[in-house]
Amino acid sequence: MTSFDTSPQLSIWRALLALAVVFVMLATTGWTALRTHRESSALAASLAEWRHGHLHGLRLPDPDAAPTRLARFFGSLTPGDRDRLARRYPLAVGNMNGAPVSLRYRANHIALEQARENERGRMHDSRLSTAGQQDAGRRMHRYESLLSDGRQILAFDPEGSGRIAEVFGDLAAARRISVVVPGVDTDLLTFQRTSRPYSAPVGMAKALYAAERAARPSTRTAVIAWADYTSPDGLGVDAATGLRAEEGAVRLNALLRALPGRAPVSMFCHSYGSVLCGVAARGMPRRVADLAVAASPGMRASSAAGLGTTARVWAMRDASDWVRDVPYLELGGLGHGADPVSSGFGARVLSARDAEGHSGYFQPGTDSLRNLADIGVGAYGEVTCAQEDDACRSGLSGAPAAQRA
Repeated sequence: MTSFDTSPQLSIWRALLALAVVFVMLATTGWTALRTHRESSALAASLAEWRHGHLHGLRLPDPDAAPTRLARFFGSLTPGDRDRLARRYPLAVGNMNGAPVSLRYRANHIALEQARENERGRMHDSRLSTAGQQDAGRRMHRYESLLSDGRQILAFDPEGSGRIAEVFGDLAAARRISVVVPGVDTDLLTFQRTSRPYSAPVGMAKALYAAERAARPSTRTAVIAWADYTSPDGLGVDAATGLRAEEGAVRLNALLRALPGRAPVSMFCHSYGSVLCGVAARGMPRRVADLAVAASPGMRASSAAGLGTTARVWAMRDASDWVRDVPYLELGGLGHGADPVSSGFGARVLSARDAEGHSGYFQPGTDSLRNLADIGVGAYGEVTCAQEDDACRSGLSGAPAAQRA
């Protein structure tokens, strides 16, 4: 980059341009774009039924109780009783942190079957428009896919655009766990794609899982494709604020606190997902060993130390990624703060020279995916640092970035 590119005058002009764009969006969409997401009706109804439910004459525990308490409750039940609860309250059990993961898979399978039949009926509902019937058909086919043999759905909410999480590998027996957090425009219909599959959460997680197994075959790993939050819809006002990140951070940390076992966890956060991870970082459990971001517009922090996490903080960005041109600032709640790959931020900067654009970081065969996989299995000495990042090369096996800063 030339000296002109890094001049204060250019930075000021970029900031002014960003503010102008924001004000135009506000003028055309209004602050109502910053809407909050209410608890979905189907899931809320299932939870309400659980709260009033009984088993053998005894009240069921609070579904919002600590995961350890809920785990003890489910552990005290017979297999038949657990199955009975999954069938009676599928959405509640399927999204309940503290329930055994195998039971959550079973409950979500039941909930998906119910959702599929509901959409099948809507496809032929004469009260719906043609577009509404076509949307029902798309959702029905997506549920069909999610019901395929072997799929492990850890969370599922059919309301609105939908929320979902899927596991690859044996989560309960894993020695290392990875969580992929995607960015904008992520919902049930974009959870996986036939075209450009590695730009969608399922493709990202499957590619990472395969790369981790290739990097260290003897290490049992599991990867979670986590789209269990309401992401911003496109690059509008929602994407320029931290509202969705704040809502999602609560859900993400609830999941992390409920993960089975004691295996170290590595977070892999892409684009707006890195904003969410930045907001969640301070509340993440200490078992989170790594926080890696790719294509980040900022983490709503001025430095890695400001994230308040004990995890190693990693960052990468390909030179062809358009996100490099966003203004890295925060003003009045708009924007997401400092650039995580900048030298002053304090993250370990990784090579991503062949990632090819904003969505190419999980493409098989790239140095970016190999780096993420090495982090996921704890092979820190194998990662490739960005050429200019001396801190990365000198501290691969040292203290986390937040502790070095």
